[in-house]
Amino acid sequence: MNIGTSRSRHCYDMFNPFISNYTMKNKHLHFGQTLLCLVFLFQSFILHAQPEVFPGETWARAAAPEELGFDSEKLARARAFTDSINTAAVMIISGGMIVDEWGAVEEKYHVHSIRKSLISAMYGKYIQNGVIDLDKSLEAIGIDDDPPLTELQRTATIRDVMKNRTGIFREALLESDGMAALRPQDMTVRPGTFWYYNNWDFNAAGTIFVEKTGLCIFDALKQDIADPIGMEHFEPGDGFYAPGPQSIHPGYPFTMTARDLGRFGLLMLREGRWEDRQVIPQEWVRESTRYHSDASLYYSSGYGYMWWVARDQNKFPHMAVAKVPEGTYSGRGYGGHVLTIIPEYDLVVVHRVDTFDSANRVTGRDLGTLMKLILDART
Repeated sequence: MNIGTSRSRHCYDMFNPFISNYTMKNKHLHFGQTLLCLVFLFQSFILHAQPEVFPGETWARAAAPEELGFDSEKLARARAFTDSINTAAVMIISGGMIVDEWGAVEEKYHVHSIRKSLISAMYGKYIQNGVIDLDKSLEAIGIDDDPPLTELQRTATIRDVMKNRTGIFREALLESDGMAALRPQDMTVRPGTFWYYNNWDFNAAGTIFVEKTGLCIFDALKQDIADPIGMEHFEPGDGFYAPGPQSIHPGYPFTMTARDLGRFGLLMLREGRWEDRQVIPQEWVRESTRYHSDASLYYSSGYGYMWWVARDQNKFPHMAVAKVPEGTYSGRGYGGHVLTIIPEYDLVVVHRVDTFDSANRVTGRDLGTLMKLILDART
């Protein structure tokens, strides 16, 4: 408030006796509040002054979870809970270090649909250097299928593919029964107007990546992400193309360890930067992980560019049971594979399941219960 004018000076003078009296009566309270604010500011300064930690050849681990702001006893409850479900491995990462981990963290398991979040990240470099133009149509880049796409469907852009908004509702490789059951039937929509979690789009994104970059997906993953961030186990031979009669666009499944998924999660948490190298363009990390679509069709809150995104005001939560802040996003795979990034808490959580045995699955509710236990352990 500018108190230089006569009218504002009058307002200030009118309230000044009240303010002075209140201040005198509450000087001790004000002193205490001021001291508390200074303590919080000092703690915040110290926290942000700490150099960022990145794993070297192996991960650094806190001597005790308390060093990174977690309660050991409460984390033990989270571990005990996973003993009652089909969890194969868990990693909890904060401040670039392992808070806690258990299970087969160095075992390679299928990532299932987390592959989609990884290829989304891989797109960033090639969007930035102009190799991939998100606003080119499928027709312009020669992407079709057998039987052919309709004239309307060919107007869909690469951006529509990445957002799952092509309006191309047809069978696709690696499609689950649940995805097939939710596929719109006898429905025609203009590309860009309707979101559906659609393996046709995901697989076409793989074809587009290969054709535009000239690189095998798995070689590119190794070259562009795995090597720069020091993944300990991933090799191009961990992936393969899965063709079939449903479409000319194959799936591209691969396996990865929890330890390596954790590195990818930390890379995303740090907005694509690894030490002094920008591995994924920061702008693409922000754009791809922000809310673009309502994901109520899949009983979730929101969706970005191949990432599930938390959105408070939507009909469903990001995950059952657990409350996570907006800005949280996750990659999810069949059977209970989840990579969750919570920037507000500087937190990455990796959950794996041995889905080589098809009987092993962890429900969404159990995953949410585990996440709640982990978040409750934050002190």
